[in-house]
Amino acid sequence: MDESLFFVIFAITIMKFNCCFLKKRFLLLLIALGIGSVLYANDELKLLTDSLRRVIDEKHVYVQKKEERINRIKCMLKSPGLTLEGEYRINLRLYSEYKKFHIDSAIHYVDRNIEISHQLNKPYFTNQSSLNLSLLYSMCGRFREAEIILKSIKTSELPKDLLIDYYQTYSSFWGHYSISVANNLYGKQQSAYQDSLFALIDHTSWDYRMSQASYYIWRDTLKSKEIFKELLDIEEVGTPNYAMITHSYSRLCHHQNKYDEEKKYLMLSAIADTRNATRENASLQSLALIQYEEKNLADAFKFTQSAIDDVISSGIHFRAIEIYKFNSIINTAYQAEQAKSRSHLTTFLISTSIILFLLILLVVFIYIQMKKTLKIKQALAQSNEELLRLNNKLNSMNSQLNDTNNQLCEINGIKEYYIAEFFDVCFSYIHKMEKYQNMLYKIAINKYYDELIKKLKSSALIDEELSALYARFDKVFLGLYPTFVSDFNALLKDEEKIILKPDALLNRELRIYALLRLGITDSGKIANFLRCSTSTVYNYRTKMRNKAAVDRDEFENEIMKISSTQET
Repeated sequence: MDESLFFVIFAITIMKFNCCFLKKRFLLLLIALGIGSVLYANDELKLLTDSLRRVIDEKHVYVQKKEERINRIKCMLKSPGLTLEGEYRINLRLYSEYKKFHIDSAIHYVDRNIEISHQLNKPYFTNQSSLNLSLLYSMCGRFREAEIILKSIKTSELPKDLLIDYYQTYSSFWGHYSISVANNLYGKQQSAYQDSLFALIDHTSWDYRMSQASYYIWRDTLKSKEIFKELLDIEEVGTPNYAMITHSYSRLCHHQNKYDEEKKYLMLSAIADTRNATRENASLQSLALIQYEEKNLADAFKFTQSAIDDVISSGIHFRAIEIYKFNSIINTAYQAEQAKSRSHLTTFLISTSIILFLLILLVVFIYIQMKKTLKIKQALAQSNEELLRLNNKLNSMNSQLNDTNNQLCEINGIKEYYIAEFFDVCFSYIHKMEKYQNMLYKIAINKYYDELIKKLKSSALIDEELSALYARFDKVFLGLYPTFVSDFNALLKDEEKIILKPDALLNRELRIYALLRLGITDSGKIANFLRCSTSTVYNYRTKMRNKAAVDRDEFENEIMKISSTQET
């Protein structure tokens, strides 16, 4: 955010010295972009603050998960046939879990490991456990005992890995001690042990890179930032190491006066520590101080209380004096703010009560006026209901009239279409009859009586004309109802749908229902047209109703609803 503000101020300054129109517009665009980045930073901090509050409220959940993980490790101690060395390694895991969670429990398992190391007569285990115990003592404020242990260890007898642990523990000891007594002079002694540590530690290791980044904070900020960014890129978000990186990076941001970035990384660190149930939460304490300085007393109080809860629960006391002192200041300010808020609330309640009394008087007056207008509204409502009833009745009649009109239009269209077809068919049959009469006349004139009798007995002409009639009927009907076959099939069950032959338009079943759709409901007339018995027509109709996917009693009514090309 600070870089963005600098960017905006710089752009405005340049614009004062340059009146060129195009450059002004360009600089205004840059200012807009800078303001946008400022707003984005504010939104990000707000989201992180909300997330941190929520994580603190859910802290008991993360503590429970931590305890469940520890209990699973403890169960390993009950394994049958467990050796002393196996117990030692399990205790080492428990020490690691408890170190920043519950100091007394961590000390218990380290003490047990010291006993095991003596029983096994393994100096490596003894020195390792002694270093662990010294670190725990320095964390819980027992600095004298921690220093005695460190001084008792002979560095000349330590292998390289324990020598690294030795310098790391001594460095942590002086760091804890300087924080506890609030004296930065001990920081020099811490630096001396860090220098010894750097000489031994693998330069590609995480510990070295982390220490190197912290070392450069006050010496080479660009180098420090580069290393921190590399560490953040490879570290998974939310891990204990991620919490340590973001906490240290916040110190670099503070050194560079990037206070919004400092808050951002402190929040990321505090969130990670809380989710990991890490009770040595330095980031939360730093955030509490920042919130206090920014007059956000509610958050300062919340963060401080959470930090104190961690101190009490964990037994990590090297920051206790600092946090208790700070808590006293915040608590006093918070209580004063609460008292001020209560005073404002009292004033607000009194004002609200007066306004409420006036509102009650107003409501009574309005109620009296409403009773007067209620009768008028009731009379109007009755009139409206009557008008609505009449309007609905009129709409219903109009709807019926429209339906009737549509039916008449359809019938008229069908009638006109069929009259034209009727005349065409009649003229066609007259023409055919003339040709047939002339042919018979020629046969009779020529006295071909046998052929004449054969022609008169033959039904071929009638069959041919019937086929032509049905084909013409099919074509005419489908011209009026082009979707009849698909609509008809839609009313049947899937396995009962009619599949026509490739050259057929309709079959006998479809012609029966085509005649029904045209309004011919008499089975006798249908039978005459199709040249079959009435019972055959009845059987076809019954069979199709049984195949219907809809209610069989409504099947033929649904057929009558199939639309023609005349409908709109």
